[in-house]
This record gives sequence, C-alpha cells and structure tokens, in this order.
Amino acid sequence: MLEPALAPEVVVAIPTFRRPQSLKRLLEALEKLETTAKIIVVVADNDAASHAGYDLCRDIANTYRWPLDPIIAEERGIAQVRNALVARALGYPDAAFVAMLDDDEWPSPQWLEALLAVQADTKADVVEGSIVFEHGGGETAWEAGFDGVSSIRRPTGPTPMLEGAGNILITRSCLDSLAAPWFDPAFALTGGEDRDFFERVKAAGGHFAWADAGLAYTAVPVLRQSLSWVFKRAYGIGNTEMRIFLKYRPTLIMRLQEYGKIAAALLAMPVIGLVMLVSPRRSADIWRRVFRNAGKLAALAGVTHQAYAVTHGE
Repeated sequence: MLEPALAPEVVVAIPTFRRPQSLKRLLEALEKLETTAKIIVVVADNDAASHAGYDLCRDIANTYRWPLDPIIAEERGIAQVRNALVARALGYPDAAFVAMLDDDEWPSPQWLEALLAVQADTKADVVEGSIVFEHGGGETAWEAGFDGVSSIRRPTGPTPMLEGAGNILITRSCLDSLAAPWFDPAFALTGGEDRDFFERVKAAGGHFAWADAGLAYTAVPVLRQSLSWVFKRAYGIGNTEMRIFLKYRPTLIMRLQEYGKIAAALLAMPVIGLVMLVSPRRSADIWRRVFRNAGKLAALAGVTHQAYAVTHGE
C-alpha cells in the first residue's frame, strides 16, 4: 500500500442505467477498499427520467465513506455517460487518475491499490484489471472462453491492447492529451466506445498494462446464460469491430485482407460446425465465430447492432 504522503487522488467513475440494486452493491464494496488513496466517487445516471441511481446516491451521500458526487447524464448512450464522467472527474484539479467500474461490477478490497501499483511500475496510460464472472449455477462447458460470460484474466504487465472499460485506471495526463469527446458518441447504443478509445490512446503514443490482482467481480444474469445470447453478443462485437476498423481509414490492402478473412470464415465455419457437433464446446465456438464475422459483414452493409438498447440486471 502506498504511503499516505504519496497517495494520489483518484476519481472512481461509475456509469449507471436502471440498475439501482447492482449500483448499491458496488457502492458498498467501494466502502471496503483497503487503500490510502484519496477517493472521490462520481456516479453518472443515464436515466434522466427515473434516475434511481442518482436518487440512491443522494440518499446515502451524508453517511458514505467517500465523497459521493452523483450527476445525471441526460443524453442517452454509453459513450455519452462515459464522457460526462470524464468531464466531471477532470473538474477535480488534484485528481491524478480516473478509475472506471461498470454498475454491474464490484471490486475486491485490494482492487485500487493493485491498479495503482502496476501503473507506477509500468507508467502505463491505461491499466485494466481482471474481471471474474460469477455463475449462479456454475459455468457450463460451452461458456469457457466466451465473451460476456467468461472471466477475463491476463498476466500482470505491459500489454499491446485492452479488453474494455469496465475495470480500468486512466491517468489524468492521458485524458488531458485527448480532445473531447473522449468516447465517440457514434457508439452510443452499440458498445465499442471503449475499444475505439483505446485505439485513440494507442495512436497518440499511449501505453497499456494489465493488473491481474486488480480484481472486479460481476454476476452473469440469467438472460446471458444461453447460446443464443452468446451468438448475439458475438454478432455485436463483430459489428463494432468492423465499424472501428473502417473509422480509421484502412488501406486497400488492409481492407482486402479483412474481407478475405470474413469470406473464408462464413464459407467454411458452418460446415466445420456441423461436423464437430460431437463436441458441443468446439462447435459452439465455431458458430460464435460465424456470428462474429456475420456482424462484420452487416457493418460493411451499413447495419448497426444496438447492443445497449436493452439493460440486463437490476
């Protein structure tokens, strides 16, 4: 743990939308942090009509362990609420870092210290912590290694790219170096705003690191515990990946290479998937790749998949 004299000020930024029970669990976990850092918690509620998360924060602010600053982000969208959080966080002149947690997650007591330690060692502009997915009935065989239902862990240290903005620590200097909006509003209801942000950081010369001990946890809702949801998730990821790919104006050679990969996957994988029905896990993985490439093809045709139009959890 850092010495109090060296401990930085950290704004913990939380986007929330119609999940007051999950937000309450997260706020309670933050009170149990073992850290010497000076913490300010900013919660941005993206439900301007009902604002249950905002109201929850107002109700507990006077007795909460950390200064609690709730705001309402009126413009709907995950990118928009993240931008509102960054703008608010940068309004604290002494804040050296912004840490983001999604409202369906909760951190371990050592979460923040682990992220800060890896940042100090690597001087990374953005550090991501591991996320452990909790399954009420246990993880089924086909779920291992699948996006949205499987734990995300990597070895601690520098890494060329990150996974998402659900559990990250960003330096103030990184945010100051980028022009607003930090997260592209074009990804409002689709997701992918975090990957696009990382691409911007990388293009500006930024560096990344992973902190495996910076653990956050999330519960997998029942709605996600099906192959149909996993395939829909894969389609959405492919859709946003292609939109980001096209945004940065790839060369003709890069485009042709990507188109070739999509064509090969869509032509070959269904056949292989049928042949491998004897192994449900491997067959499911192949079909997941088919849907991911189908999402890319849809993006090429101008179709946008709005994954964040529906909220899972309470």
